Amino acid sequence: MFGNLSDRLVETFKNLRSKGKLTEADIDGTLREIRRALLEADVALEVVKSFIAAIRERALGDEVSKALNPAQQVVQIVQEELVNILGGAQRKLQFAKNPPTVIMLAGLQGSGKTTLAGKLAKWLKDQGQTPLLVAADLQRPNAVNQLQVVGERVGVPVFAPEAGNGSGNPVSVAKDSIKEATKKQFSVVIVDTAGRLGIDEELMKQARDIAKAVDPDETLFVIDSMIGQDAANVAKAFEEGVGITGVVLTKLDGDSRGGAALSVAKVTGKPIIFASTGEAMDAFEPFYPDRMASRILDMGDILTLIEQTQKAFDEERASVLAEKMAKDAFTLEDFLEQMNQLKKMGSIKSMLGMIPGANKLKGQLENFDEQEITRTEAIIQSMTPAERKDPKILNGSRRLRIAKGSGMTVTDVNGLVNRFEQAAKMMKTMSRGGNPGIPGMPMMGAGPSKQKAQPKKKSKSGNPAKRAAEEQGLTLPKPDSGSAFGLN
Repeated sequence: MFGNLSDRLVETFKNLRSKGKLTEADIDGTLREIRRALLEADVALEVVKSFIAAIRERALGDEVSKALNPAQQVVQIVQEELVNILGGAQRKLQFAKNPPTVIMLAGLQGSGKTTLAGKLAKWLKDQGQTPLLVAADLQRPNAVNQLQVVGERVGVPVFAPEAGNGSGNPVSVAKDSIKEATKKQFSVVIVDTAGRLGIDEELMKQARDIAKAVDPDETLFVIDSMIGQDAANVAKAFEEGVGITGVVLTKLDGDSRGGAALSVAKVTGKPIIFASTGEAMDAFEPFYPDRMASRILDMGDILTLIEQTQKAFDEERASVLAEKMAKDAFTLEDFLEQMNQLKKMGSIKSMLGMIPGANKLKGQLENFDEQEITRTEAIIQSMTPAERKDPKILNGSRRLRIAKGSGMTVTDVNGLVNRFEQAAKMMKTMSRGGNPGIPGMPMMGAGPSKQKAQPKKKSKSGNPAKRAAEEQGLTLPKPDSGSAFGLN
């Protein structure tokens, strides 16, 4: 999302770091580049102005002039001010003292409210809550049916007494859903409301009526991160027309400029609580302003990466797999299991993008094919249990059968088997504390050899006279360098 913005900022700071002492002209030049980068990223003009003004005031003060490393101090100021415009400290979802907690979703049509409702329901379910989805969007064609499909995918029930498609009363549906939730003891109610292609009074009136009927604990404004400059106007309209308590960003994994994410919190004065980072139902996470600022400045987001890893991987199972690697008992079945755990973490590109300095690997990340894991799975799943356990039995006919079964080629099967064997050897070496033998690198970690070095045997001379003397234990006098006999 922030690829171009990150590139511009990183390049600007790179030029700044080459200077030992900063003048006012240096700071003005840096701020000018930052301003251009933000405007090109579609950040609202009023946000850019206040952001640049705050940085300038701090950069020209004692905070920078008395710093041992002025350039690093300026970068730190930019990071802190980025955190401020993104909302400051992270704000968690507020739950009602007496359940059910009512969460109302509002936003324009196409912002991804219905899918977001399912993602939020799944996230709450994983947190130990019992959510109920409410189909109060009776305007958009098939909106009710879509929510029912989403609810089935995440295993959350949907309250949908009306078929929708332009008929029914959304206010009555929302009101009745609270009674249903209280009766069946659901802890959270998520009300999916209708949107419009643009702001109009009918949309706002319906949203206000629903809010009045259910008295939501949270009214979350759902906004498409790719909306651009119009984000500020849309956010203001919903804040004034409905009264929102928080913001949810969708499509944060897109390749557009991403100005909405940097504008909406400042414009509305409301915190960004969640962000949707992909198409999968678990591509959803709490929003941390400080972590997002670090990503924008290409400083990485190690904390989120660790959290995703801990959530996806079973420590006990990982320990078992580590033992199997050490004993050289790691099989393709185990390899498949590891890939399934990796897929639970979400997009590989997204995870790699959280590593500090990821912008330097942008070319490799863009060329990375996420479907490679799916193709590898298909090949392994086309094998018999015996073949997964011992790939050495894979002869030509077996490999042909596997290729046909997975829709791949024999070359693909051969490549997978070769990569698995190399990976198994590497993991075995690493599990024993050694170096995996990467080409061009010396072996390390094995320690000095305990065996006594054997004296090197002398090779027998090719000269008959010298070889005869050696066999008898005699030493012939060394010839002169100009000897014609050459007995050396």
